[in-house]
Amino acid sequence: MQSFRTEIENPVVEKDIIELANKIELFHNGKIDEEKFRSLRLARGVYGQRQEGVQMIRIKLPYGKVSSHQLRRIAEVSDEYSRSRLHITTRQDIQIHYVDLNRTPELWAELERDNVTLREACGNTVRNVTASETAGVDPNEPFDVSPYADAVFRFFLRHPVCQELGRKFKVSFSATDEDTGLSYMHDLGFIAKIENGVKGFKVMLGGGLGSQPRHADELYEFLASDKIIPLMEGALRVFDRYGERKSRAKARLKFLIKDIGLEGFKKLVEEEQNAIELKTVAIDETDYTASIPVEVKTPEVEIKNQKAFDQWKSTNIVKQKQEGFVAIGIKVLLGDFYTDKARLLADLVETYAAGEIRLTLRQNILIPFVKEDLLPFFYLELEKLGFVELGYNKAVDITACPGTDTCNLGIASSTGIAEELERVIKTEYPQYLENTDLVIKISGCMNACGQHNMANIGFQGMSIRTKDKLIVPALQVLLGGGNLGNGKAHFADKVVKIPSRRGPEALRRIFNDFEANAGTKKFVEYYQEKGEKYFYELLTDLSSIGNLTQEDFIDWGTEEVYVKAIGIGECAGVVIDLIETLFLESEEKIEEAKTAFGNKVYSSAIYESYRSMVNSAKAILLSENVKTNTQAGIISQFDELFVENKKVELGTSFSDLIYQIKVYPPTEDFAVNYINSAEEFLTIVRAFRSADVAEAVR
Repeated sequence: MQSFRTEIENPVVEKDIIELANKIELFHNGKIDEEKFRSLRLARGVYGQRQEGVQMIRIKLPYGKVSSHQLRRIAEVSDEYSRSRLHITTRQDIQIHYVDLNRTPELWAELERDNVTLREACGNTVRNVTASETAGVDPNEPFDVSPYADAVFRFFLRHPVCQELGRKFKVSFSATDEDTGLSYMHDLGFIAKIENGVKGFKVMLGGGLGSQPRHADELYEFLASDKIIPLMEGALRVFDRYGERKSRAKARLKFLIKDIGLEGFKKLVEEEQNAIELKTVAIDETDYTASIPVEVKTPEVEIKNQKAFDQWKSTNIVKQKQEGFVAIGIKVLLGDFYTDKARLLADLVETYAAGEIRLTLRQNILIPFVKEDLLPFFYLELEKLGFVELGYNKAVDITACPGTDTCNLGIASSTGIAEELERVIKTEYPQYLENTDLVIKISGCMNACGQHNMANIGFQGMSIRTKDKLIVPALQVLLGGGNLGNGKAHFADKVVKIPSRRGPEALRRIFNDFEANAGTKKFVEYYQEKGEKYFYELLTDLSSIGNLTQEDFIDWGTEEVYVKAIGIGECAGVVIDLIETLFLESEEKIEEAKTAFGNKVYSSAIYESYRSMVNSAKAILLSENVKTNTQAGIISQFDELFVENKKVELGTSFSDLIYQIKVYPPTEDFAVNYINSAEEFLTIVRAFRSADVAEAVR
């Protein structure tokens, strides 16, 4: 542990890493329940994978911005602790697979040397804040959203309000009305606007994908930028208190809004305002480290294949609002690339661009601030790295999650079928190399990490059982999804389920029909015109399992007969803990409250005390085999079962005691009293538990 202390300057980060190392040791010694340990490591970016004994590490990279020195550091870490491969996610993160659990604290410490964090990259937390990859360079943007995404990331990192949510919480920023940040499928989505000279955002609330996709509601047509952080804190407080905690399938914000309605949610957020210390948070754009392109002499180079160069420029170059500069799109097949290329890319952008790359929501890389006269040089350099694949953000650019390669929840291969479909497009439909209309996405299961249900053409991994009880890898074909802009979109319809091996034929039929009949219509328009039944009839014969061949039992990307094997989901399982473990957690939360109080962060001290009291009440309810599913439910149940019948004497109701957090502003005096209340409550319920156990023994 001592090495962490000497290497890390930030004491908060140092404490985080040492705590992870200590918890790993306690877990190995059998002193932490496995489910509790899972929750703890997930919030620190350590995610179990399909292969036993190794972990996936998710690196949190806000809005996908990675400096050249950070990219080198990530490459070094992957070389040292893994297999020299990096994976770009659909949330602009980087994942490293096959890492030994015992080495994760050391790995984290190495990353922090260049301000790269794992904190809250997984688990029941605010996940990576994403944004349009063209933010700051988009010719159509009213302003650069990067400083705002950056401020939200920093404000809520380690914030007590979002450390133990019922489920994950996702936030996005879109640079323009084109909504390339996909606001409509996020818990909170912000679209940049200017009204009367004031910078602000259209705010979308409660979107999500998964097995039950939900289109986000418009919460505000316009909200000034200094209000977005207080709004988000209020939304998180409400989600934390009223969100489902027992059934993981119903624990996302979209289900809470479905239950109480948009106006009900807004009312609860308003009620939280007394407890929020900062009513406005002005985001100073000058605090943000902006990209500065280098001044460099253009090297003289010779393009030998002018046709290939021109085609690359037509499919992979993005215009910038800065005169004389463009951005270069790199199509990264399935988001996977190796550290040797990462290092060379870091050197290239540092010397000849602005020293940064942007990871994209389609698992690609964008290099901003390239001088136009440097394009021939960049083309030749990127060609050496194998980074001039045509079709950046085009139809051939298929998004896919890892599927059965590494994910516990994967049912069918995402990467295998994605490679095959890209091959089909390149060889049989080369015209789609430049088509920006068709968006194809693939997920290995219903959780939609590959975002299949918002694609024009989507595939979801499934399985089919034959009459002989044999299992065949399968794909659900979804059609008609699409981003319409400004927070509006269609989710795809489930059209037909087919054996995976017939996926390429399904794609051919869809393409052929579109080519023959759509005319000038975009695919979304064409699908809406024809309807689900039309496409079902087009594809339904592919669903027949009466004529299966031996090949149909072998999934894409493998030579072995398919076996359906689903592990335990790691995306935020709800934890039911031992009673004493919960009490110990309550103690820890009170200590965190006292630390925050000592630092004069009174709002955090109050919220940690609130969490302690909820935790303590939950412990007693569970000790009596009472099921709990929300924090609000815990509070009301504790009153009903223990206070009203005087089993526990508080001198007031538990609701009145704990809900002072909604009545009083976060002052020093209230913080002192509330911390004392949390300590007293823990003492009372512990005594009750001890007496209860003693009675049971007698």
